[in-house]
Amino acid sequence: MAVRLGSDPLDRMTIPDGTTVEEHDLVTDGNVIVGGQSTVDFGVRGHSVMAGERVSFGGHIEAEGDCRLDMWCDVNDNVLVGENAYLGERVRIDGQLKVAGDLDIGDDVDIEDGFEANGWIVIRNPMPTIVFLFVYLSQLLRIGEEDAAEDVLASLTEDDGPDHDPLVIPRGASVSDDRWQVSTPATVGDDCRLHGNIRAQSLTVGRNDTVFGSLRAREDVVVGRGTEIKGDVTTRSGSVEIGPGVKVWGDVVAGDVALHENATVDGTIRATGEMRMHTDDVLDRPDETAEAMAAAAEELERDEASTTTSDEGDDTGAKDGSVDDTDSGDGSVGTDDDTDEAVSSDSDDTVEASD
Repeated sequence: MAVRLGSDPLDRMTIPDGTTVEEHDLVTDGNVIVGGQSTVDFGVRGHSVMAGERVSFGGHIEAEGDCRLDMWCDVNDNVLVGENAYLGERVRIDGQLKVAGDLDIGDDVDIEDGFEANGWIVIRNPMPTIVFLFVYLSQLLRIGEEDAAEDVLASLTEDDGPDHDPLVIPRGASVSDDRWQVSTPATVGDDCRLHGNIRAQSLTVGRNDTVFGSLRAREDVVVGRGTEIKGDVTTRSGSVEIGPGVKVWGDVVAGDVALHENATVDGTIRATGEMRMHTDDVLDRPDETAEAMAAAAEELERDEASTTTSDEGDDTGAKDGSVDDTDSGDGSVGTDDDTDEAVSSDSDDTVEASD
């Protein structure tokens, strides 16, 4: 995820492709970034986990990479870290902390079941992570090192982990098995499986998702191809666009409603403005699954073409072999010529004897 100076990387909730809720865990392949003063009632599993001040986690944290918890964070279970861990002051962990790398721990940290670290352990009272980053970036900009500041932001959002977009939860959000509530726009990627009602300023849901709950926004709602919403889709003052193959188990309520002709709504549709049917794909972003399938099909066609060319070459070689057999037949004809020469020689000898 590229971040430009002047933009806020936590200005929307972003749920990347393939994110799932498994029992009581929120699972994603990329990094997890949680804004300050948020509540996440799930456990979290991802590559690296970074949380602002006063974030509360209702389950454990499993990070393949680093884990950074700012001051006053609260974790209701164990914290397992594959690389390095950074804990701000007054962080509370109700379970055990295990770190495969280095541990940088602040003042007055409470770890109920103790901790283990295979690398260096540094205990100090550092300034909050967000404050440190703000001061550092401000100093870089003051001396004109804008490129260096860009690199710092990129290193935070594009670490050396897997090539996946991060899961971003903005400041002041509430995420649980019952409700995902934010005051910012929200985007859900493709092939996700989520539990809970989603509430946001505006909402875009990707392709082939399953949401066990309803969607509600103050502004527009867009639902992509093949997604199943096991609840209502409503907006207070915006429009609702529903793509092909979508199934909504509940009602659809909006100002304007655009419904694909192949979509299904089990409940009622109430529109105070325009209601229309369409045949378009409602999402502008590329369909990575379809692109991957197209690339695989092209590769398969190339392999088949190469195999066909190879087979044709083998058939040509076989035909050349039959020509060689014909040549050997000519050799047998040559044997007949030798016989004729022998007969001619005998005739000459007979003529000389008669003479």
